[in-house]
Amino acid sequence: MLNEDPRPAPPRNDSATPPRAGFLATLRAVLWSFIGIRRRHDYEHDSRSLDPRAVVVAALLAGLAFVLTIVAVVRMVVGS
Repeated sequence: MLNEDPRPAPPRNDSATPPRAGFLATLRAVLWSFIGIRRRHDYEHDSRSLDPRAVVVAALLAGLAFVLTIVAVVRMVVGS
């Protein structure tokens, strides 16, 4: 009988797969995509490191902030 360790091996960090980006990096990528300016290298890096769920949440928050800002500016200009 082999004396195997029942614990799973820790995940390997391949150099081809970058670590997952944090929420602020995700938010930054979403804001850059709103403007439409992105370098190809940054886009490729983001496509490997961003979590799709975090991108959706960041996009919803950024969109909500944009709409609320527009509403506030319009209310201020109209004066009501």
